[in-house]
Amino acid sequence: MGIVNIPLWAWILFYVLVFIMLLIDLKSFGKKGQHEVSISEALKMTAVWIGVSLVFCAGIYYFYPGDSHEKAMEFLAGYLIEKSLSMDNLFVFLMLFSFFGIQRKYQHEVLFWGIFGALVLRSIFIFAGTAIIQQFEWILGLFGVFLIYTGIKMFSHKDESVDPSKNIFVKLFKKFFPVTDQMHEDKFFIIENGKRLATPLFIALLVIETTDVAFAVDSIPAVFSVSRDPFIVLTSNIFAILGLRALYFALAAIAKYFQYLKYGLGIILSFVGVKMLLEVAPKPFHCEVETPISLLIIFGVLVLSMLASYVATSYSRRRQ
Repeated sequence: MGIVNIPLWAWILFYVLVFIMLLIDLKSFGKKGQHEVSISEALKMTAVWIGVSLVFCAGIYYFYPGDSHEKAMEFLAGYLIEKSLSMDNLFVFLMLFSFFGIQRKYQHEVLFWGIFGALVLRSIFIFAGTAIIQQFEWILGLFGVFLIYTGIKMFSHKDESVDPSKNIFVKLFKKFFPVTDQMHEDKFFIIENGKRLATPLFIALLVIETTDVAFAVDSIPAVFSVSRDPFIVLTSNIFAILGLRALYFALAAIAKYFQYLKYGLGIILSFVGVKMLLEVAPKPFHCEVETPISLLIIFGVLVLSMLASYVATSYSRRRQ
């Protein structure tokens, strides 16, 4: 899990490519507010984003300085962790859009800007996290304990309705900025009687951005469990969330087939938490789990949880 010094031009090139891909993603779903994303279109775009991520992983394998094979495995493990956690988060977005009554054809605009904001926030968190870990490696133990706690909590967590009115950032925003209760198509702000008002679409965006901060508290420490290299942690995280917009519209149609996903995520979070604790533990408890083994366990748990969900859903449908 060594750290490789990546030149500044590589970081700049990566962010330029990310910006270009975001623009392509926006254009691929048509003009804002005028196009409803179909399931087949969402599945195709999801496959494209996964393909792009795998191509980037292949680039790491062949061109990354240092132990490129190990770095490629770390990227895949980090990508799988972030992607799986993101799928669970997308179900929250489903409830959020239902709460606000936002039509499907306007949802992709909110998701685009939500993902853009998430990229900025994740970058800040990862750079800060890397700096803290380099100075205080023992903090990985705290991350491990927190991830185990979060993983166990997922087994007892019940799905709850989303109430954005309880969001502290929404409350603060409404104190300083007037908000209308009426939707105005794809507009985030309108001018009414000479006064600028925020629409429910903007409030939905605000909730998505702020809840992503809570999501990052789980996902970023989890990725640090498989790599300490900031470039690997950042790129795996960003590639996983770049395709979230397409994945959301795909999951919206097949959400019933993921009823046991949260249990799989609970196992994954608990596993990476234990892995972190073992890596910072003193002898004779110190132990390092090889990246290929971590990758196999994470992938296996995901597949089994989805398979169990599919079997349970199919069985219940046959009994009806």
